[in-house]
Amino acid sequence: MPPVAETVLDEVEAEGGEDAGPGPRTGAPARRGARAAGAAALLTAVLFCLATALSRSHPFGPVTRNVVDLGQQYLPYHAYWRSFLRGETHGDAFLNWNSGFGANFLGDVGTYLSSPVDLLVVFFPADRIELALYVVTAVKITAAGAAAALLLLRLRPGPWPVAAALGTAYALSGWTFNFGSTVPMWLDGLVAFPLLCLVGEWARTGRRPVLGPLVVALAWIANFYTAYMATLGAAVVLAVRLLTAEETATVRRRLAGALRAARSVLVGVGLAAPLVAVVFLGTKTADPTPEVTFAPAAWTDVLARFLPATASTASPALFIGTPALLLALTLPFNRAVAPRVRAALTAAVVLVTLSLQWEPTHLLWHAGASPNGVPYRQAFVLCGLLLIAAWFSVAGGVPRPAALLAGGALLGGLAWAARGSVDIDRWTFPASGAAALLALIAALLALAAARREPPGAVGGNHRDSTGTTPEDSTGTAPEAPSGGDRRGLTATARQDSARTALKAPARLLPLLAVLLLVAAQAGEAAVTGKRIEEQQRAEVAWSPRTGPWHEAAAREVARADAWPRHRTDPGEVPGGNDVLLVGGQGADYYSSLTSETTSRTLVSLGFGAYAKGRHPVTLDNPVTDALFSIGTRMRSEPAEPVRQDAPPRATVTATTVPVPPLVTVRPSARPAGPSGDSAFARQERLLGASVYELPAPRRTGRALVAHCPAGSEVWFWAPEYRGTAALAGQRPVRFDGKPPAVSAAMGALGTVPASGEVRIALAPEGRARLPREPVGCLVRARLDAAVDRLTATGATRVRTTGHTVTAALPAGSTGVAVLAVPRISGWSCAAGDADLRPARAYEGLVAVPLDGRADTVHCSFRPPGLRLGGAVGAAALLALAATGVLHRRRSRG
Repeated sequence: MPPVAETVLDEVEAEGGEDAGPGPRTGAPARRGARAAGAAALLTAVLFCLATALSRSHPFGPVTRNVVDLGQQYLPYHAYWRSFLRGETHGDAFLNWNSGFGANFLGDVGTYLSSPVDLLVVFFPADRIELALYVVTAVKITAAGAAAALLLLRLRPGPWPVAAALGTAYALSGWTFNFGSTVPMWLDGLVAFPLLCLVGEWARTGRRPVLGPLVVALAWIANFYTAYMATLGAAVVLAVRLLTAEETATVRRRLAGALRAARSVLVGVGLAAPLVAVVFLGTKTADPTPEVTFAPAAWTDVLARFLPATASTASPALFIGTPALLLALTLPFNRAVAPRVRAALTAAVVLVTLSLQWEPTHLLWHAGASPNGVPYRQAFVLCGLLLIAAWFSVAGGVPRPAALLAGGALLGGLAWAARGSVDIDRWTFPASGAAALLALIAALLALAAARREPPGAVGGNHRDSTGTTPEDSTGTAPEAPSGGDRRGLTATARQDSARTALKAPARLLPLLAVLLLVAAQAGEAAVTGKRIEEQQRAEVAWSPRTGPWHEAAAREVARADAWPRHRTDPGEVPGGNDVLLVGGQGADYYSSLTSETTSRTLVSLGFGAYAKGRHPVTLDNPVTDALFSIGTRMRSEPAEPVRQDAPPRATVTATTVPVPPLVTVRPSARPAGPSGDSAFARQERLLGASVYELPAPRRTGRALVAHCPAGSEVWFWAPEYRGTAALAGQRPVRFDGKPPAVSAAMGALGTVPASGEVRIALAPEGRARLPREPVGCLVRARLDAAVDRLTATGATRVRTTGHTVTAALPAGSTGVAVLAVPRISGWSCAAGDADLRPARAYEGLVAVPLDGRADTVHCSFRPPGLRLGGAVGAAALLALAATGVLHRRRSRG
């Protein structure tokens, strides 16, 4: 059946086919590709913004979009990235001084910020970082739609408006709304999949041997995690193409195409190695999350996720729009498509769907480790495969009624089987039904237009079993009748007359069909985006919008910042990762690469942590402030409860106290102090002084009773405790321990009365899990003496650059110099003029042995894997250059 809409909307030239060999592209396919990409980009951007506006989310409404990690990770990281690009941070590309008392920044760049699109944040003011992140998200989604439309036309010629609509369907799939739009780094994989499929096409046909590896490198640099999944998906598409395309009909050509594709991937990944190696080794030293055993979702829920307005983190998001899904389901029954193409694409879709539910292939998709949280992160690949199937079924014209009926029956059976799923929303079936009705009308209009086309016209409706017209097969139109054949001329004239008579309705009907198809896809996408955002805000954790509270904290931090003389901690600001948003050098740090050393060291000292240890948070405790040289601390008093629909306000105050310098000197390599495994004992060992009274409290019912020196400060430490604890006569203090996800921070309960009696009332939620030493009474005079001693023997001057620390020490210092930074992998240190060597550890902090002869210490940080990755990258660059030279010589020959 002819592509009537294509004929009506673009009558310039016959499509012919994409160039299969190394020769130049023809003009018409390039123009059609540009039109499809532009239309898909525009439609995608409009619909994504419309969905945001319908849900009343920022920037088109007052309600926050900052759900889960979007507010806790990606927003703060993009705020810091903006400051870094503008030269406003203390650290450099290697080290982030703001987070976790010193963190591997290059690893975080490769994990969260290495996409070229993320550079857009530099053009936005600091108080518009939410808008900047939204623009970054929208640009990535828009690029995915454009790339998908280009890919479809490259795989097979067809009507560019339909390719644009299907490209938009890919970009605005359920995966995008449910996962990608709130995890912007994953969106780079959404863009990468169609681009890597294009690389496969170039490799299959022996074209662009230099550009192909560069595209692979860009994809893996932007986000290697989802690029890995996209590469697997592109390999599936390439396998289908090698088995079905006429250009690779022989075993030799298939093998050659596969080898060229493998070369492109290997060279491209090698070019990305300097960043990928750093991230890979960073994951090896990151705080391990609890092992996850994969449990496949119920098939009822899997089928439900093909439908609109469904949201869940426990099942794969597979919505691509009812019209697109219907077209994909017609492929097995569409006899206008070659049998081998139908069989191969259908098998690919079925096998990839099954692979989502089988643990061995689940682990393959996720590089051998079942992820915490969303277990179906690879679902965007299946969405892409479904849309490729839809395109092959519709590119040659609307499927015949028998195929439409069969596909519709499958769609109806899917919806019926999914009706009992918990993921079904009240909008699901109304939206799906309306879209199906519009799609049906569009199909009928297109079929009616096809029947109106004059019989025997050039480019008529005959198609052989491969789905091509005679013109497609030969590359030329049938010859016109000879000048001496009057009957031929008469027949041609009659055909021209008939075509002119039917020209107006032939133009109108297919145009209406395309418009209805776009309307069906667009309406469903907008409704799905709206409902998913609303469901997420109601069901998962969220952070408020940035606003006056963050701005006040940032002003106070900038005013008080005295780095590296001492640290400034911004305290608690809503949203998490406070120091990345407002500045300072605190403990807050949330990353997939949070070092196990950082996490365990801080939690062992009484700091709290979320995300199974990967998000340590600030601790307002004078002992840890002394240990980490936190001289200025911000404290905030909220003006009102935090809400979803308004930025929060608060009064922020700064307090500055004397603390030891960033580098101190201890008498020995082994810390002296009280024995025990409580946070109080660990603090004292690291401090080198006994500053707490550690009573043995009696437990009487729901109270702890003990005796401490009058006037001392009562601190309660129970990392697994959830509930409140209150010192007699004081207000209750909340603790939120929930192992293994959350460790509760040490908290101050009040001052010991003159009687010395300490009575702590407990109100646990569930079983009260307390350590052996849950109570410590801090004697301030002892702490002040310890601070004075460490200050007197510590560094007289400290200087820092982007990733180095140099400290001048009192002459004759012996023992060990301790840098108040967690001893993560990558630190090297030396005393005096000695060569740098891997740093030692002192209770989890960076340490340098002293022998009394050196009066300076120098430490430098280099991300692990940088040297190895650089060597691999250099080798890949040489291989790429050699490939380019050989290709150029071969082309000249």
